[in-house]
Amino acid sequence: MRHLLLPQARCWAQLLLLLVCAAAGAMRPAAAATGAVARTVAAQAAQMRELSDASGTRRRASEFDDDDPGGIVTLPAGARVERDLAYGTDPAQRLDVYIPAGASRSPLIVLVHGGAWMIGDKSNAGLLANKITRWLPRGYVLVSVNYRLVPKANPLQQADDVARALALVQSRASQWGADANRLVLMGHSAGAHLVMLLASDDDLLRAAGARRWQATVSLDSAAIDVVGAMQAPHYAFFDTVFAADPAFWAQASPLHRLKAAPLPTLLVCSSQREAACSANRQYASRAAALGGRIQVVPVSLSHREVNQELGLAGEYSDAVDRFLAQQGLP
Repeated sequence: MRHLLLPQARCWAQLLLLLVCAAAGAMRPAAAATGAVARTVAAQAAQMRELSDASGTRRRASEFDDDDPGGIVTLPAGARVERDLAYGTDPAQRLDVYIPAGASRSPLIVLVHGGAWMIGDKSNAGLLANKITRWLPRGYVLVSVNYRLVPKANPLQQADDVARALALVQSRASQWGADANRLVLMGHSAGAHLVMLLASDDDLLRAAGARRWQATVSLDSAAIDVVGAMQAPHYAFFDTVFAADPAFWAQASPLHRLKAAPLPTLLVCSSQREAACSANRQYASRAAALGGRIQVVPVSLSHREVNQELGLAGEYSDAVDRFLAQQGLP
């Protein structure tokens, strides 16, 4: 086994930003919701009450990071990593590739980290550790992607970053012993939102020189329906990320960009966040009407645990493996 000590310098900056977000207040009321949005108001109002005290605010705000930025990731014997491959000119436009021993026409999982669109990093142990432990020994190549963060880039620009990273992975997969046609795109939180934007609109892929992949796994996105989220009580940082422009909300909303059947998709949501599960079910219903094959899997885990515990032995990881097997993947 090889142990990788991951960078810790950015940990303090992330913590400071989280505390600033907490001090600003976790959620703000918006205009009264109608139609489908009304179904989410009660659940989100309960969240707002929970976040009314400072300690609760800090606790929940911190969940939007992928956690453990200075942790340790253990590589299986014989595995190797290629770090900081550039897919653009900005220093943030980098990705890491984790390659198992003897990789040959291996499937790929491309990971997109979360962090409220403002923080997070491709090397966070909370994102990587359990997924590497589970899937590298099964022959998967794992790719972890960084992208420009708010305020340097808005979510549509971030989605373009992910698409450009995907294009690089598809062009270089054979160099790592991987098969670009057997690729799963997976994201958590903000990363899940970016992944679902690309899954919902092929125009975003083509603009970046990328092509469709095999299957998508979205881990607890609260921004599947950005318009609905912004019209209901919402976390205060949503105003920073999505601004006060309803036209931009629709452009940045996977639900509103969905016009054709998406690729096979697994939508995991925390049953502790009913508003997120409700939006995911709404997306699945629209996708199914378009001919898409979508599964929604609620799990009794926190937002952070949905990410960190994927890869551990248990029914949750087994459910993801069953979805992969349905796509003909190991």
